[in-house]
Formats: sequence, C-alpha cells, structure tokens
Amino acid sequence: MKIGVLSDTHDNLVAVAAAARFFTEAGVEMILHAGDYCAPFTLTRLLQTRLPVEGVFGNCDGERAGLTRLLPSLADGPRLIEAGGRKISLIHDRARLKHEVLEASDILIVGHTHKPQVTREEGRLIVNPGETAGWITGRCTVAVLDTDTQAADIHELCEQARA
Repeated sequence: MKIGVLSDTHDNLVAVAAAARFFTEAGVEMILHAGDYCAPFTLTRLLQTRLPVEGVFGNCDGERAGLTRLLPSLADGPRLIEAGGRKISLIHDRARLKHEVLEASDILIVGHTHKPQVTREEGRLIVNPGETAGWITGRCTVAVLDTDTQAADIHELCEQARA
C-alpha cells in the first residue's frame, strides 16, 4: 500500500494543493498528516482528494474544534493506525513518544522538526516528511510510504508550492 505522508502544512494552501495533486498522481491510497495544519481550511483541501485521511494534532493547531469537526478521528498523538498490514504510529513531536509506542510499531511517522528524514531504528522505519509549507526551510516536502517494502521516499514539491 502506498501512503502519502505530510506534516507542518501551516496553512500554506498552495503547498497543500500541490501535495494533494502529487499524492493523487502518485497513486497513494491514504494520507497521513503528522500535525500542524493550523486551520480547518487546510484539512478541507486534503479531504477533497476523497482519499482516507488520518492525522494527529501538532503544537500549532489553533482551531482544534473546527479540525475535529472535519476529521472526528483527529487527536493528540500518538495514534496507532493499521494500514497495509503494518502498525503505524503517528505523532507530531517525537520527544513526546514513549518507547513502548515505538516498540508496538512497524513504522513511526513524526513531524515538528521541519527536516525531512527517513531512517531505521531498532528495525523500524522512521519517517519525517519535513515541512510541506516551506515557511522555515524553503523546502516543501512530503513522503510516500510503501508498506509492502517498508520504505519511504522524500519528494520535493514544485516551485509553485512556495508562492
């Protein structure tokens, strides 16, 4: 199963639209967001893909009630999501992750640092898609996770995402 992964969209609707297009073209079957949407209109754009969307809150999500109305499953992390035959833990800030949550997971998805990274730790795949918004680093990135191979690739979105 291919899963689109993003984080730290911070209300950059141009970048979110670019991510939605990219995920659709890449043939992903689900979208996971590791927090910091900020406002509900960001989530609305992802939901328009008609793909299943799951996520967690970040530290900059000010309109939690509005976000939860759009996506009732949205919660503080960590969340354990089963997809593609894998147990995926999703949390915004890895510093808040307890070791037992990592141990219960095949894959860990994090955000918060705005730095894209794909690593392995204790046999588990760790994916940080970086920041989709591009406000801090100037890079608008997402990841595509393949649950069959337990691998992920970071993708830089088009220049228009920085507008």
